[in-house]
Amino acid sequence: MHSPSPARHGALALPAAPMTIRPRRLVLAAVLAALAAAPGDLGALTRGLMQDAFVQVSVFVAATLLIFYGLERLFRFDLGLAMGNARAMQVPIAAFLGATPGCGGAVVVVAAYASGKVSFGAVVATLTATMGDAAFLLIATRPDAALVLLPAQFAVGILTGWLIDRFVRTDYRPRGGSCDIVPAIGRLRARDLAYLAPVVPGLVIGAAQIGGIQIDAILGLPAGWIGLAGAFAGLAIWTASPVTAMTNPADHPVTRMAEETSFISVWVILAYLAYDYTAAYAGLDLKAMFGAISPVLPLVGAAIGFIPGCGPQVLVATLYVNGAIPFSALAANAISNDGDALFPAIALAPRAAVMATVFSTLPALVVAYGLHIFAPGFLN
Repeated sequence: MHSPSPARHGALALPAAPMTIRPRRLVLAAVLAALAAAPGDLGALTRGLMQDAFVQVSVFVAATLLIFYGLERLFRFDLGLAMGNARAMQVPIAAFLGATPGCGGAVVVVAAYASGKVSFGAVVATLTATMGDAAFLLIATRPDAALVLLPAQFAVGILTGWLIDRFVRTDYRPRGGSCDIVPAIGRLRARDLAYLAPVVPGLVIGAAQIGGIQIDAILGLPAGWIGLAGAFAGLAIWTASPVTAMTNPADHPVTRMAEETSFISVWVILAYLAYDYTAAYAGLDLKAMFGAISPVLPLVGAAIGFIPGCGPQVLVATLYVNGAIPFSALAANAISNDGDALFPAIALAPRAAVMATVFSTLPALVVAYGLHIFAPGFLN
């Protein structure tokens, strides 16, 4: 997820990325397929979780990204340049971009900082406010918690960014310009449209489930098969993807949606499987286990936030959604983590990325332990 025009950020004109099979991804996809095809309870549980991951999370991620990237291409608005001209509003704008689901807004701010357009406080604000891809899971499964947490992160990000600009004078900006490190895929591909095909009915099914309506029983929609088709289409795209978590803004919005939703969906599937396999086959009562160490859970959540990438953060959100950890631990992780944005942030401005992550830990612990002490049952 990048700004609308890579050329405006000094991006290099790169050739289209070829399709490539990543062996490790291929092995993981084969393992997931084998688990889904397994006989008995194991296969049934795996298929059910993969279906749920698609209709409960992936379809909403896809819809959000299509809207975001469609508007981005339609208006061709350079957010980095706009922030550079905003002056006093840089930090609030950066916090707002960070608070939007996914990692795109945070990457825009870091790229603008590396180009000398915004302050270091803006970087801290956006990385404090972002929940990364875990926000999609929370919005889809616990919208009540998302309506509290995302605005709270936005407010904390603004306050933290202003304090950093007021008291921190060190310049962590890298020397030299920055470039777009993600190659373009090129034309709209058949696989992108194939992924869009189950997303449309899956979105209807997912929305109906949120409303407590079994639409598959009413309209005869094969909800299970649609969920599995979408899950395996995403696995296929992810296995042969020429990029990692993010796409080039030169690509078609449907291509970007398919690539990025597939990447997020893999982590959601793994998080779902990890939780339910642990409960079903390891015999562990995660709620009781985490309840015994509840005073340190906010600290653990903040510490996990230091880990780059969306996988650990999605797992934390999954634990919260299933009631294994309290809202305070989720808040600590959400404020401290940077999701997938940390990878391009380190590439574009490594010192700024590391220090911004460190600076975001203090407000994460303050908010989390405030909740733990004064509102221990809030949104649990």
